[in-house]
Amino acid sequence: MKEKLISAINGDITELSVDAIVNAANNSLLGGGGVDGAIHGAAGPELLEECKSLNGCATGKAKTTKGYALSAGYVIHTVGPVWRGGGNGEEETLAECYKSVFEEARKHKISSIAFPSISTGIYGYPVERAAPVAVRTVMEELERTPTVEKVIFVCFDKRTYDVYLEALEGLDG
Repeated sequence: MKEKLISAINGDITELSVDAIVNAANNSLLGGGGVDGAIHGAAGPELLEECKSLNGCATGKAKTTKGYALSAGYVIHTVGPVWRGGGNGEEETLAECYKSVFEEARKHKISSIAFPSISTGIYGYPVERAAPVAVRTVMEELERTPTVEKVIFVCFDKRTYDVYLEALEGLDG
């Protein structure tokens, strides 16, 4: 079995050449702010047109579209939880986002995926709590998904990047 690569970078997810990038979307899938707006802007108007045909997406679930003008062949849209203090199932729902993305990856035989830091922007999930959930769930899903060989966590700022690096380093210990 090939060794699987998992890493974190500080950068722009819309510029990556991977099979799929993950969009931290809202329930409508019709674009928004942050990474969602950036992906829609970079992919072009065809992405919005395809998203209109999907009838939205439930929180914790994922749906796949083509990548259009992006280098990535696919965009996997997932809707993360809004942070409400941590006692409202946020951790389970966040983990479900990553699991749902891997379900889509299996369906489409995707071998490389780039994830943003889901729910840590406008949805207010503390990155220090989100990163360990993301890393742990991705590691579990990699075991169950032989097609995926490479995962990149793409962090939008240095602080987020540092937190993801620390979460990844925790795997070695």
